Amino acid sequence: MPMTHLAELLAGLRRNADFMSQVVAWERIPARPARHAPLPAGIGLPMRRLLEQQGLAPLFTHQAAAVAAVLEGENVVVATRTASGKSLCYTIPVFDSLSRAPQGRALYLFPTKALAQDQLAATSALIAAGELPVTVASYDGDTPRGHRARIRKESQILISNPDMLHAGILPYHTQWRPFFQNLRWVVVDEIHAYRGVFGSHVANVLRRLRRLCAFYDSDPQFICASATIANPREHAEKLVERPVRLIDERQNGAPQGEKQFILFNPPLIDQELGLRRSAILVAKEAASAFIQHGVQTAVFARTRQSVELLLGYLQDDLAYAELDPAAVAGYRGGYLPNERREIEQNLRSGALRGVVATNALELGIDVGELDAVILTGYPGSIASVWQQAGRAGRRAGQAAALMVASNSPLDQYIAHHPRYLFGNSPENALINPDNLLILLDHIRCAAYELPFRSGEGFGLLPGDEVDSFLDFLTQAGQVHLSGDGYYWMAEAYPAQEVSLRNASARRV
Repeated sequence: MPMTHLAELLAGLRRNADFMSQVVAWERIPARPARHAPLPAGIGLPMRRLLEQQGLAPLFTHQAAAVAAVLEGENVVVATRTASGKSLCYTIPVFDSLSRAPQGRALYLFPTKALAQDQLAATSALIAAGELPVTVASYDGDTPRGHRARIRKESQILISNPDMLHAGILPYHTQWRPFFQNLRWVVVDEIHAYRGVFGSHVANVLRRLRRLCAFYDSDPQFICASATIANPREHAEKLVERPVRLIDERQNGAPQGEKQFILFNPPLIDQELGLRRSAILVAKEAASAFIQHGVQTAVFARTRQSVELLLGYLQDDLAYAELDPAAVAGYRGGYLPNERREIEQNLRSGALRGVVATNALELGIDVGELDAVILTGYPGSIASVWQQAGRAGRRAGQAAALMVASNSPLDQYIAHHPRYLFGNSPENALINPDNLLILLDHIRCAAYELPFRSGEGFGLLPGDEVDSFLDFLTQAGQVHLSGDGYYWMAEAYPAQEVSLRNASARRV
């Protein structure tokens, strides 16, 4: 069994004096048993039967608390560690309600198309297993145009991303009238990804969404999910501008296997310049040893170039050991969607013994239960360290995470001060939806979608401040003031000019 191999390998590393001389920290994170709670009373019999058939009942304590809060009509954010079953916190109440009230609609938002497709597969499989009368479809830039009208009309659960909502749904809201009239839930998953400029844009996209919902007399409930960050409630409330109930690690009932976390600083090769051995070569040697010992391993690299370099090295090592080089694959942006789906499936099935990835694999894509993770350098935040390390040892059994420090000053600081990593909480997720450039862009988009009344607010922004932006747009000839209303009059389609990844459309 892989766990036996991993235990033997770790014991061997402890006996290796050369290896241990470069280990600056070796932390043991103890196992934690599961804690369960019964399904809330409001869940119907068909959903109860499905959860029991799939081995998902009884729920973990955090799942039961989140489902109960959703059933009570609260906006919720679930902030628990990787692989704690957060998706069930919104799947259960949404499925249950749609089974009994099929006119309802739900919108699931994910930061990437890959995550959306992963959720589509999981959602469709659960619907099929329970033979539930619920329809689901994805709607993004890859959706064939011939399918879009049917999806708008028939899909009860729409899975998309903020970019498509911004440019492909909200500007065409008249085609989505029945959907917006019946929209009851908006699920915003992986909210820790919505930070900085991207998060500030997304908060404004959600302002536009709520404005259109109010126009169509709907008031959807927000259900958010996040990996561990320092301020999940504050961040969620800034994104959705509503009071939010927090379900966090204190209520987490998901089991956790024992994990060994090793922080390794490569040996010096130039004392005078302070240069150390390449982190890529050290990570390659560690990954090669893990994989050849039967330990399914993920290696995270900082760049696409590093991914391809590590992948080539590992495949050469396997070929030299007379093992199949195809047992290791790369995973990064730039791969075709069908290639990524195949890699994910092969990881889940065990056909792949190793994967080399950028942080594209850091988010909650289902790749099964890996035995070990190797981080090639500090990924830039404590939150990312634990998110990547969390890909190993998903529920049970022993797992290992090895972080190899690079020559960068930040990596070396952590190597010399490991308590910075192990003693601090993850960082805050910060956004500023009222940034002038970002806000102006989305007021333009909102004016295109619906005329503004004089004194009308935008999210929590007061009406007098919104009017000052609209007066500016009036002077620029993009908006026309008639009576007490501001009407879009420019020929441009503003959403196509606004990227959610940049503060300004101007190219430098």
